[in-house]
Amino acid sequence: MHQAEKADTRPLTLDDIMHYQTLQLPKLSDSGQVLAVEAKPDRGDSQVLVKWLDKAEGLKVNGSKPQVSADGRFVLISQGPSLLERETLKKDKLTTRAVLLNSETGIEQAFDDVKQTLFSPQGDYALIWFEEDKTESDDKAAVDVKTAAGEKVGPQSNVKPKAKADKVSKADKELPQSELLIIRLKDNVQQRFSQVSAFSMPEDAKGVLIAHQAMLAATEGGADAVGASDAMSRDAKVQELLLVDFRTFETRSLFSSKNHNFGALALTDDLSFAAFTLGESHQLKSVREYQLHSIDLANGKSTQAPITKNWLYNQHSSLVFSNDNQRLFVGRVPSIKALAQRPTLDSQEKLFDKALIQGKSQLNVWHGDDPKIKPHEIHDYAKSLKKTYLAVWHMGSNHLRQIATEQLPDVKAGQQSRYLLASSDLPYQKMITWAGFFRDWSVVELNSGKATQILLQHPSDSPVSLSPDGKQVVYYKQGQIWLYSLVSGRHINLSANITSPFSDEDHDYPSAAPGYGFGPWLEDSSAVLVYDKYDVWQFSSQGSKAINLTAGQGRKQQLQLRVHGLVRNKAEPTVVNKGESLLLKGYNERTKADGFYQLNVGQEGLNTLVESAHKINVLARSKASETFIFSKESYDLYPDLYSAEITAPSAATQQTFFGKQQAGFAWGKAELVQWTNDSGSRSDGVLIKPSDYQQGKAYPVLVYFYRFMSDRLHDYPDMAINHRPNFAWYADNGYAIFLPDIRFEEQYPGQSSVKALTSGVQHLIDIGIAKADAIGLQGHSWGGYQTAFAVTQTPLFKAAVAGAPVSNMTSAYSGIRHGSGLARQFQYETGQSRMGQSLLDIPMRYMENSPVFYVNRVQTPLMIMFGDKDDAVPWEQGVELYLAMRRAGKEVVFLQYEDEPHHLKKYPNKLDYSIKMMQYFDHYLKGIPAPKWLEQGEAYQEFRD
Repeated sequence: MHQAEKADTRPLTLDDIMHYQTLQLPKLSDSGQVLAVEAKPDRGDSQVLVKWLDKAEGLKVNGSKPQVSADGRFVLISQGPSLLERETLKKDKLTTRAVLLNSETGIEQAFDDVKQTLFSPQGDYALIWFEEDKTESDDKAAVDVKTAAGEKVGPQSNVKPKAKADKVSKADKELPQSELLIIRLKDNVQQRFSQVSAFSMPEDAKGVLIAHQAMLAATEGGADAVGASDAMSRDAKVQELLLVDFRTFETRSLFSSKNHNFGALALTDDLSFAAFTLGESHQLKSVREYQLHSIDLANGKSTQAPITKNWLYNQHSSLVFSNDNQRLFVGRVPSIKALAQRPTLDSQEKLFDKALIQGKSQLNVWHGDDPKIKPHEIHDYAKSLKKTYLAVWHMGSNHLRQIATEQLPDVKAGQQSRYLLASSDLPYQKMITWAGFFRDWSVVELNSGKATQILLQHPSDSPVSLSPDGKQVVYYKQGQIWLYSLVSGRHINLSANITSPFSDEDHDYPSAAPGYGFGPWLEDSSAVLVYDKYDVWQFSSQGSKAINLTAGQGRKQQLQLRVHGLVRNKAEPTVVNKGESLLLKGYNERTKADGFYQLNVGQEGLNTLVESAHKINVLARSKASETFIFSKESYDLYPDLYSAEITAPSAATQQTFFGKQQAGFAWGKAELVQWTNDSGSRSDGVLIKPSDYQQGKAYPVLVYFYRFMSDRLHDYPDMAINHRPNFAWYADNGYAIFLPDIRFEEQYPGQSSVKALTSGVQHLIDIGIAKADAIGLQGHSWGGYQTAFAVTQTPLFKAAVAGAPVSNMTSAYSGIRHGSGLARQFQYETGQSRMGQSLLDIPMRYMENSPVFYVNRVQTPLMIMFGDKDDAVPWEQGVELYLAMRRAGKEVVFLQYEDEPHHLKKYPNKLDYSIKMMQYFDHYLKGIPAPKWLEQGEAYQEFRD
């Protein structure tokens, strides 16, 4: 950087980083005309930018999580509690507002105490669902919606104080009831619905189904469930099901009951049918048995689903219609069990009743034959209580068929009319502990419920894909692409005559290499797109020869090509058509840059659309136009947003200009460095030069790493304060930052890392960038382990910081991942630690890769950081390393952050760690005097809020 440029800049500070705004996932209207994106600072309150793509200026509104109506004329914005409110108020005092913004006029309508907002699928209506009224008084009157900006609307409430009720368990609490407001956007006409407990509005629905409590009654004859036309008497509360038709904004009462509560709701997109579950209100919710009903909305006829033996509906049953309205998928359970309750010792006799006393014990029995170890079982317990098994109700024949069972529990509803995929990991739950994750796969016939098993012990990370017509299944197995035909019952190797590998070519784990996954199917199911490392293939399901759609250019140019920018619908599989032009994003392994390319389905050939020295991310695609949104970035180019037609990304228009935040700061440069490692192979890494870099001058270097890092060459620095060093801050403080690739050898993860690190750092010293006596090393988690191991093997590093490191593989091997409850053994035998065999088989190899056994060799000062509620690595691993180094008389400091998980979450802790890390490296690499905490430590003191 020239001195004149340096004079025009100021230092980057932590305060600047706190306020630096990062763009969150943008939203694009279905029309492709309006963009909304949240600009979130690292600390503080977000803003939402809303702009029409054909206009230069946009609107900024305080808030977050924008939603855009289909035509783009309106935007919903959430305004959660401010940072000051979150820091000063109790949780029960925090509320969320919502803003409805007219993107054409800028007029805002604000709503208080909101829990959910959304637009109707066609964008004609806004739905505002308010929080449950907690005042229990009638003094919280609503304010009418006005068209003037800034007016507020709250829920109407005439609720009178209630007498104190007995405490109800969480499992038995009814769904909270609160007001739902529906606004017709074209004229601001509104309807309010009080005491709403649930509503259903599918992705393309022309209306909404609402369950609420109404002041109605049953007929004079006392019938429990009544139609909308039946005579009503006064002053009785009933649960009522309503349909709001978005085509007319008319409301129909479909069903009501004074003795039942509604459970799940479902509605067809075209308003032909509604469905709901209904259970007796006098029963506790946790043991309540529901019944399933459907309503033909053309004639109002209600039908109860067939009752089948041994399968019931409970509070967790869900309902989903197929797009053709022919099937209703429903979750059922084999039984409804009450939650266990501990006995109460409430009398003198019970105090000495041994059975009752024993019943109050707090015991978990770990049995050697348990499918899941107890922490894993406990972790999954809440989810298991909500587990249901998929059944299908064939509406035309009124036939109900159970398709998921306790033996084959996992079936996902789909649009295929005859078969669905089903899977089970039950046979492999015990071996998860040491071998990782596997599943058996089957296809289930929807009419008969018959299951045909097609894959045994299939790795869970190898995808299985069912064709849109439900007649073929494509899957990856042992390096090949296979097709199973449900018609012939045959397995066909589609890639048998292709020399290009389909297994992960960079896989360096002691397990079978996975594939690269699948692209979309053709709409007619005649073919499916499949990826190898570089190219896109089209495999026929009819036996035709495979087509390399990208004509081998991916492998030739070392371009990793993938399909992007497709229109996606949650309810349907994403498909493409013959001859359709598809947008590809390509990552160039040589330059580490992204580009845009194009292919045509069914034809060989690759067209280059855009190639530049940037990273590109496709972020949004409109449903009703060719418009898409992408970001473009490099280390010194902020990832602003651009819009373009899917066929012409080279003609993109920049839509945001948040890169202006960078103005006034000196910014380093990132470049690719390559060297020959100890094995004689080429290695890659990223070098970020200091913002005041001068040719020929050597600098202190901070090495940050994990596995492959060179693909971050064109990444804009993460402008946040967290457990990682902020690259821009370090570069502006006179550091060079080095991000080397690490490639691992089975059973030698520690040594593999040391070889890569030392050869890369030596290269920087040789070319004059790095000061040989000022090299720092920082890593977290797996990088923390490598850091801890590296300092036991080489004196190359002057200071090191290891965040959440494993220090002793022999003790960590049989530890628990507290976040998931899983044992850690599989990570060592088949996963990241790459040991390949058990501790019982190769105990010495585990010791050889454990830093704690070599601390007597350490010559590098080491700072260890852990949260003492780490949910991935037991924080005692840090204690082991600290105590070993302390016993050996080595320079060590241990930062224990209380009540923190694997990655620091509390901002004061993140800030403290960032400051201490910089002070640590400044002292050892720059010679700046040590701060008091590093020189003398800190005495414990207890803080009280």
